[in-house]
Amino acid sequence: MEPRGTALLTTLPVERRIAYLERLVRISQILNSTLSLEPLLNVIIQQATELTGCEACSIMLLDKRSGELRFAHSTGEGAHKLKGLVVPMGSSIAGWVARSRQALSIPDARADPRWNPDIDRTIGFVTRSILAVPLKVKEQVIGVMELINKVGHNGFNEDDVQIADALAAHVAIALENARLMAELQRAYDKLAELDRLKSEFVSIASHELRTPLSIILVYASFLQEQVSGQASEQLNMVLQSAMRLRSIIDDMVNLRHVDTGEALLERSTFSMKELIAEVTNEFCELSKAKHQSISLSLGDAELDIEADRQKIYLVLANLLSNAIKFTPPYGRIHISATRKDHELWVSVSDTGIGIPARELDRIFDRFYQVEASLNRRYQGIGLGLSIAKSMVELHKGRIWAESVVDKGSRFTFVLPINPSVVEPMPISGP
Repeated sequence: MEPRGTALLTTLPVERRIAYLERLVRISQILNSTLSLEPLLNVIIQQATELTGCEACSIMLLDKRSGELRFAHSTGEGAHKLKGLVVPMGSSIAGWVARSRQALSIPDARADPRWNPDIDRTIGFVTRSILAVPLKVKEQVIGVMELINKVGHNGFNEDDVQIADALAAHVAIALENARLMAELQRAYDKLAELDRLKSEFVSIASHELRTPLSIILVYASFLQEQVSGQASEQLNMVLQSAMRLRSIIDDMVNLRHVDTGEALLERSTFSMKELIAEVTNEFCELSKAKHQSISLSLGDAELDIEADRQKIYLVLANLLSNAIKFTPPYGRIHISATRKDHELWVSVSDTGIGIPARELDRIFDRFYQVEASLNRRYQGIGLGLSIAKSMVELHKGRIWAESVVDKGSRFTFVLPINPSVVEPMPISGP
């Protein structure tokens, strides 16, 4: 759809129409080249004065909160005095144009009852003729552009009105785009500040909790060796709860290290088969308590890899822990690993509750869990998968999930076997 006002230019002679349209195209390209408000306003008033042959130009924008019309930018020596100045909606030419939503050309401004002399007095200017046009986006007025004092003429003619109206359409879109970009930047800055505060909280909380927790663990372990019977069982519950809290704190610390860039890779060459066996043995008792079976498919070939063993251990531990947690009693868990070209593929599958398709893109988000926070049946604060993803991506790898509700899930992560030979990798799974 062609901008408002362009069709009106068809009343001009062909040569002038072509020249103006070419100029409008160039102006539109210039306006679309920046989304910063101040540079944009400078371009607008410069192009508007040149295109219509006038002495000055002012842009007034509507404040969405107060509904007031305010000067945003103007030409001339005293323009800085006008910036932010409120233009009366009921007793000014710009206010009339904003309310009526139509252009207005006045050959003798001082003879018009709508003219407000306060502006001239403020900047020491003499206004003779005015052409004011509304700036509209989707039929919503966002401001007014005023062209002041047509050079060498008694006032603006119909050609000027058509040109100004066509220009206003491009200007309004450019200003609205700049406003939306500014709002987006403010939202981004706010999110960045919230993220910084969250990281500080995690750092302080994890530091303050570690010392008393260490004391609890030491004394609970000591006391457990001194007592028996019911008291020993109760102390065992204390130890298990304390260990779970320590695991949560460790998760928080790991994420903070990733955020601050402190999570450095300490590479070594190790056997993925041995690491998988180690993690499986560690969680063996936990799976047996739920009568779950864990099976392995690791093939006959060696699966050596150059990576940070401790961080890959965290990945496997989090994935296996999740599988055990979300798989009901007597369920099955399967871990497979294989080499494909220069990559190592590891999968952890289960016959658990599954994940709805709409949630698959969010399960790696921090603190996110599929269940509502007030109705969670499973322990944890939703950091395990986020940590796994961070650790994999530190290795320039990738991780994803596949799932069917009530059937189970499969988490797969892929790592380059040798970091010095990294093939181009897709964004997600196959």
